[in-house]
Amino acid sequence: MDPTLLGAAEAANAISEGRIGSEELVAACLARIKADEDRVQAWAFLDPEHALRQARDADQRRREGRPLGPLHGIPVGVKDIIDTQDMPTEDGTVLHAGRTPVEDATVVSMLRAAGAIILGKTVTTELATYSPGKTRNPHNPEHTPGGSSSGSAAAVAAHMVPLAIGTQTNGSVIRPAAYCGVVGFKPGFGLISRHGILKQSRPLDQVGVITRSVEDAAFLAEQLIGYDENDPDTRPVARPLLRETAMQEPPVPPTLAFVKTPMWKLADAQCHEAFSELVAHLGDRVEEIKLPMAFKDAWKWHQTVMEADLAKNFEIEYAKGRDKLSEVLRGQIERGRRVRAVDYNKALDNVPALNHGLSELFEHRYEAILTPATAGTAPQGLASTGSPAFCTLWTLCGLPAITLPLMQGADGLPLGVQLVGPRGGDARLLRTARWLVDQVAHA
Repeated sequence: MDPTLLGAAEAANAISEGRIGSEELVAACLARIKADEDRVQAWAFLDPEHALRQARDADQRRREGRPLGPLHGIPVGVKDIIDTQDMPTEDGTVLHAGRTPVEDATVVSMLRAAGAIILGKTVTTELATYSPGKTRNPHNPEHTPGGSSSGSAAAVAAHMVPLAIGTQTNGSVIRPAAYCGVVGFKPGFGLISRHGILKQSRPLDQVGVITRSVEDAAFLAEQLIGYDENDPDTRPVARPLLRETAMQEPPVPPTLAFVKTPMWKLADAQCHEAFSELVAHLGDRVEEIKLPMAFKDAWKWHQTVMEADLAKNFEIEYAKGRDKLSEVLRGQIERGRRVRAVDYNKALDNVPALNHGLSELFEHRYEAILTPATAGTAPQGLASTGSPAFCTLWTLCGLPAITLPLMQGADGLPLGVQLVGPRGGDARLLRTARWLVDQVAHA
């Protein structure tokens, strides 16, 4: 059997039991990359021999009977804004070409501690914003893979690697995962450390995972959650049992709130039709809910915060190399430089009220919100990564979100279904997501 067809949890069991070796799995992934990389272009940095050395060390450790971590021998792709001390981290810009960090990001240290193999660095858009990198959609290379975690989503979708890490400040995990037809899971704000990761916006930056199943998303995310004194937004709380909970049956069938959001008008006709069919299929398990008017300005507030923070955090890049930045990023930075402090603070001050309103919705009736992940399938052309509008609200509020590859457009490309849960409800969200996958699979 081709090892690249195994899920990560399945492969981890096979490696721990000696049925396959890490070197065998990594070699199979490298063979996939060699066969398909010219078409997909998912990797910013790859050293096959370095990857194989890590795998051989993992196999030697198992043969010696030494303790094995949960991800022992499993290759992972790491977005190229996440520091790796043994590989370059160039952030998708010529301004950072050749940059090799002196230490790993916290999430990379946690991956290594869990036994993972860092296969290589996956392509990001320019400084993880809107200007595309070289990656193409594996389902049709004439279409965008989305962004900014473009390479992570494309590599997992093309079976080049079973697991990948991405980040999201607007829609950068959910959107590319949806466009590429894989699972993208963004845990709630503050659960995963961002230390050693390119900073865009402290109130918005979040780390997520990209996999091919809900179980694997839970399996990987569980290894990354934890308090880090280097990230003041993490908290010393018990690590949630994501995988165990995700694989349980819900105690009662979940009721979902179908929320179109004020962005529904941006969704195309096939997205409207697909969600109508899904809602009809789920019957009394779904109720359509309209958000209060207070939510309509959330997209404007998010833009205010994000662009002001881009101006602050990319001040050096703008000052020293603005001619090397894309026009779209220069525009974001220049708008951000004009944001008044009072408007920035007012935008952030509105977020608790939004979360309070959503908390009431979850507490009173609904297990999760059902909503599009994107406005449609991946747009044709490579000049844009598509709209993040269906992710913006949930990122601003810091809620856990997941996209599931449950539908398909008329063009044959994947159409993602997004579920959103309450703050602190990550494990239950994954359980509901697996339930929804089963409901659609058995249709």
